[in-house]
Order: sequence, then C-alpha cells, then structure tokens
Amino acid sequence: MSELRRRATRSVAFSVWGPIARDDLPGLSSRVCALFLANPGTEMLCHVVNVSPDAVTVEALARLQLVAKRSCITVRLRDASAELLALVRFLGLADVLSE
Repeated sequence: MSELRRRATRSVAFSVWGPIARDDLPGLSSRVCALFLANPGTEMLCHVVNVSPDAVTVEALARLQLVAKRSCITVRLRDASAELLALVRFLGLADVLSE
C-alpha cells in the first residue's frame, strides 16, 4: 500500500479532560501539536467525555481544530456530552467541531 493511502486511512485517538482553564490553552495546544507531528494522519479522534461544557472548553477545541487544519488533519469529537454539543451549536461552531 502506498504511503499516501496508509496516511489517508489512519486515525489516532487522544483524550482531553477538564475542566480546562484559559491558562491551560497554550500547553494543551503544544501537546496536541506534538501529537499531530508524531502521528501524521488525516483524522484525529478527540475524546472529550470528561470536559466541562463551557466557553473555554469550546475555545480550546476550536484552537485544536485550527492547528489541525493547518496540518491537513481533521479532528472529530468523540463522547461529547449533549451540553457540550449544544454549546458548540449555540456558538456557531457546529461546522468546525463535529462528531
């Protein structure tokens, strides 16, 4: 199988848990960027089962998605609570942060 095909079908999972404070955002971004670099692929599965459904969490997830897009990677949320998904929709980010 070619390298391109292997990369296109590869998924890597990681978890984000919270609560997430605004001061945590730079460190979270740098750790996830390192994960993207170490595991090139086109899809990252972000498990968010234990995060607080608040604006800082949504900001953190949106930042991760922005960094991922710059690396041609897609991040999909997994195990998101109904409250978190409702907040994502309310903030107009449902097209950016998808399951």
